[in-house]
Amino acid sequence: MAYSNFSYQNPGSSSFIPEMWDSALLTKFDPLLVWASKICTNRKYEGEIRKQGDTVHINSLSTPTVGDYKLPDGMTAQRPEMVEQKLAITEAKYLQLLVEDIERVQAAGAMESPINQQMVRALAREADAFMGRVIASAATPMPSVKATAGSAPQALYSAVLDMMLALDSHDIPDGRYVVVSPRVKRYLVEHPAIANAGAYGEAGVTANGIVARLAGFTVLSTTAMPEGSDIVAGHSEFATFASQFNGFREGLSEKYRANFVDTLHLYGGKVVRYPGLDTPLADRTYDETVPSKGIVKVAVEWPA
Repeated sequence: MAYSNFSYQNPGSSSFIPEMWDSALLTKFDPLLVWASKICTNRKYEGEIRKQGDTVHINSLSTPTVGDYKLPDGMTAQRPEMVEQKLAITEAKYLQLLVEDIERVQAAGAMESPINQQMVRALAREADAFMGRVIASAATPMPSVKATAGSAPQALYSAVLDMMLALDSHDIPDGRYVVVSPRVKRYLVEHPAIANAGAYGEAGVTANGIVARLAGFTVLSTTAMPEGSDIVAGHSEFATFASQFNGFREGLSEKYRANFVDTLHLYGGKVVRYPGLDTPLADRTYDETVPSKGIVKVAVEWPA
């Protein structure tokens, strides 16, 4: 079937369909994420992102005051107050490929070639590391953990339980995550509660770096741990990631006898503040330098 009426076509690429590449890229991209996955962040505020520098506005309603109903006083109406937060689209990353025979590559599966898969992994690593820094920078620090070869499994497991208690104390809902470094994972899986996770939740390594589900947490591991953080726990409601692949282009390379295909990945992220946990300022914004009560982090002191 020919598609000769599309403006993007060039000689030798009459059947190239950008939408097929776009769908394949999103399918390949999402399972590679940990910090920017839907386990650790939400995608509620993506909206219409068109360029770097766009801003997504997030409004929240301040918690009203509950009053006592008495006769003859009746009720006093309260005016709802909105608190605004802004999610800035700060990142613009691109991917460009040279394809000598674009029809042959697409027929074989647009994103199945090794070079294409490596480029998608590179985009995923960039986005994931960015979101990890956003989350960890706003997390509430907890006491560091001293780990030796003999005590590490229990010490690390106890740290996870302490993080559970910290989140419980602020009524953070179910559906929590805990992200650990590969070194923490190496010792944590020795603990019986993780090694026998099937008795407590779900066991087995799956997509998005999941190690197990235990004690109300989905336990994940990634090499993209922010500096100074070995364990981070929280809930996806407290961090938002806005991402948009800004379409694919195709054309003839000016330098090579080949076609090029490229896309632009626009994204941004922030830790979201909530009335009741965070105190609004006089100008109806939040002080974002104050750590979030919905995310906690721990550093591990390893033996030399």
